[in-house]
Amino acid sequence: MMADPKEPEKGAVELSTPNAAPSTGTMSTRRLRSEDYNDYSSTDVTPEGSPPGGMNGFAHPESYQRFGEANGTTWYQTLIHLLKGNIGTGLLGLPLAVKNAGILLGPVSLLVMGVVAVHCMGILVKCAHHFCYRFQKQFLDYGGAVMYGLESTPSAWLRTHAIWGRRVVGLFLIVTQLGFCCVYFVFLADNLKQVISAANGTTNDCSPNRTVVMTPTMDSRLYMLSILPFVVLLTFIQNLKVLSIFSMLANVAMLVSLVVIYQYIVRDIPDPSDLPLAAAWKTYPLFFGTAIFAFEGIGVVLPLENKMKNPRQFPVILYVGMTIVTILYISLSVLGYLRFGAGIQASITLNLPNCWLYQAVKLLFSFGIFFTYAVQFYVPAEIIIPPLIARVSERWGWLVNLLLRVVLVSVTCVLAILIPRLDIVISLVGSVSSSALALIFPPLLEIATYYTEGIHPIVVAKDIAISLFGFVGFVVGTYEALVELIAPAAAVVNSTSVMVQ
Repeated sequence: MMADPKEPEKGAVELSTPNAAPSTGTMSTRRLRSEDYNDYSSTDVTPEGSPPGGMNGFAHPESYQRFGEANGTTWYQTLIHLLKGNIGTGLLGLPLAVKNAGILLGPVSLLVMGVVAVHCMGILVKCAHHFCYRFQKQFLDYGGAVMYGLESTPSAWLRTHAIWGRRVVGLFLIVTQLGFCCVYFVFLADNLKQVISAANGTTNDCSPNRTVVMTPTMDSRLYMLSILPFVVLLTFIQNLKVLSIFSMLANVAMLVSLVVIYQYIVRDIPDPSDLPLAAAWKTYPLFFGTAIFAFEGIGVVLPLENKMKNPRQFPVILYVGMTIVTILYISLSVLGYLRFGAGIQASITLNLPNCWLYQAVKLLFSFGIFFTYAVQFYVPAEIIIPPLIARVSERWGWLVNLLLRVVLVSVTCVLAILIPRLDIVISLVGSVSSSALALIFPPLLEIATYYTEGIHPIVVAKDIAISLFGFVGFVVGTYEALVELIAPAAAVVNSTSVMVQ
């Protein structure tokens, strides 16, 4: 997802500190450092009890209280951060996801998943407000809210092991972020391979009927190995002010690329009558994994809300921002599938013509993804590396730091090489980790938070239904992604060695 490196820094160390703030995300998730929020609170702090509004939704606007300097983010800045935290590589894979669901079932499912995902974001914010009131906290991160939720349950065993709630959330955050990094390796390799393969035949003619013979080139896995040294060097840059410059350029590049992609796919859309309204149910789990991967930006909401000058505006910003995201997702996925039909590939950029304009788009997006890798990598690195460095002498700390970064980046590269299919990597990451963070945990947190205070049976039923939906998607989506990886269906074509435009 489009990212600002200043944000990942902010949640990088939070797993070990109750008031720190992790956030997930791809070009999806962004991290906002807890120190930046020490002067803020999203609720009035009282010793106990629920915030005004209780379980009926977000805390009442009158409950928000501002502390400290008036240097928080404006509503506009918060909206931009929210959009950047949800728009990324998952967006480019949604046209193939719609193919796996059907031209009618796909958009409808995306809309439903968008509504449910936003609802779960609201649940997380509401529960965090509740515990801010109850425990006089100025800020709670995702893991902290889950930990306090388990401490509020009537089960003595859950209360005793509540700290594992924070640890489990932290684990899924790490898996999600490293999963994003694996996706980036595959994305970069596929796009660079196609650009280089078509280099000899690239002209100014962008006609969709033009046939381009691709020059034989290296396997995409060799491209990943070729990229590895540059990615390792990039992660050695630990100064976020330096990375922020590249991140700004990357975001501009991706925005320009999306505009060019849209103007291409809205032209010359063929007759869609041959496209199935609903695809085979066997491929629907692959749609689920890709869709939830795209929508998995729940970790960004708490840090953004607490960084605002006027947090009472956040509910409106959340709904407006996610409405824009959902419209963008549905429009690009439907138009992309309508434009390219059964030939749609794992990333819509791979379907663009091999002329200089669209080759530049592929390179621009690849440029953005390359620098976004460092942003996404920052969070798991800051969670994993510091405790290990603390075990060695200060003299060797810098060397251990660099070696660990090399190891972690190499692990993401090796995993990408083992799963060199972009659509399967996205679906697998979405099914394994994103479903848990976005769909399974928030409803269970709401039940744990309000159970002892009284919660309506309909709310319990609703929360259980959402969690079960997420769990079924987690199990079935992971299974189908692994099956497709081991024995790919003949109908799924992802090779980019030959392409007809």
